[in-house]
Amino acid sequence: MYNAYWDHLKEQLSSTPPDFTCALELIKNVKEILLSLLLPHQNRLRNEIEESLDLSVFEQETEQGALDVLHLSTYILKLMSLLCAPVRDEAVKKLESIKDPAELLRGIFRVLSLMKMDMVNDTVKYLQPYRQEHSIQHERAKFQKLLEKQPDSLICTKMWLTDAARDLTTPFPSSDIPRSSTSTTWSFSDQEVENSEPPSLTMVLYQAYLNLLLKDYGNEEYPETLLMDRIRLQKMNSKLKHLTILASVLLVARSFSGSVLFRSPEFVEKLRCVTKALTQEFNSKPEETMLRVSEQVPQEIYQGLKDKGLTALSSENKASLVSQLQNIAKKENCIRIIIEQRIRLFFKCCLIRGMRESLLDFPGGLLFIEGELAELGWKFVSLIHYNQHVFSPYYAEIMKDIISPAQPNKGEVEPV
Repeated sequence: MYNAYWDHLKEQLSSTPPDFTCALELIKNVKEILLSLLLPHQNRLRNEIEESLDLSVFEQETEQGALDVLHLSTYILKLMSLLCAPVRDEAVKKLESIKDPAELLRGIFRVLSLMKMDMVNDTVKYLQPYRQEHSIQHERAKFQKLLEKQPDSLICTKMWLTDAARDLTTPFPSSDIPRSSTSTTWSFSDQEVENSEPPSLTMVLYQAYLNLLLKDYGNEEYPETLLMDRIRLQKMNSKLKHLTILASVLLVARSFSGSVLFRSPEFVEKLRCVTKALTQEFNSKPEETMLRVSEQVPQEIYQGLKDKGLTALSSENKASLVSQLQNIAKKENCIRIIIEQRIRLFFKCCLIRGMRESLLDFPGGLLFIEGELAELGWKFVSLIHYNQHVFSPYYAEIMKDIISPAQPNKGEVEPV
């Protein structure tokens, strides 16, 4: 139907004498779009468009068969070049070479639609901070009303933050500490790393958010301030467990198949897809899942080596590969533990150093799941950024009793 309309326009303009019925309607729509693209202060240009695109004049010219569509289109293109975003300059310039009036009007209408969408996107982007601030204030006010009815309803939130503070006072390997650059807005201080002082409020909150993402919290244990986000965080938790197994399998497979085979993007992608499909039910059936994986992955490696004319795995290596793959089902599996630690390090970096810097310094062993981890990282940071802005006054009040009062001025909960 869309193509038929433009074919009909072409027939009208090509007939003798030309029929300008559809063309006139299009020009009317084009004028409305051009006016909608103007900013409130552009009164001079608005008046110029009203005068130059006077529909009553065009109707008179149409009745006399004297409407010059090409000349009119040239003026419209001039206006479009003034109003369009830089990204549309090339598209507008290409229209200048079209001589067929019907095709030119069609091109003008298409590019104007893109310009209108650009205007909408810019408006949404401009209003986003105001919309978010209104949303934050609204959600905080609703939560405050609930607290007024049930003053002691933050029990789980207090336990959640207390557990996080306790985790931070437990010694952890120095290799697990993300190092910040000079541009980092927040970092562990030397005293915090050595655990010689109580952790800062921000540090406790980051650890608390990480615990929600990386540990299993029952519904009855979930902090009240995150109940609205519980399902999303639990889905992220489940996704991370699946990615942990996927990365573990691929790491083991690479150690047995040699670097040559894993330099092939096609082979790696095929093995990823196969493994990803086979491990979908790992959370509910770990042993059974890894049994299927240990049967299929060696076959994929055998075929990959054969296709490249490489020596097949020996019986001893194949048996060792199968054993190591099946062993991933155990929580104490060393490969699985390494992957879990590196995932924890990545998300800690996302909080402390920011997403962009964290993606530039991706932990080794996780490259097979880099895309999925990056996507989860953006979602996680965005979710807790909003939650922190809404509930930061409540977190600060609760943590007054958790953090030592003698601590230097670190009372504010900084945004992520």
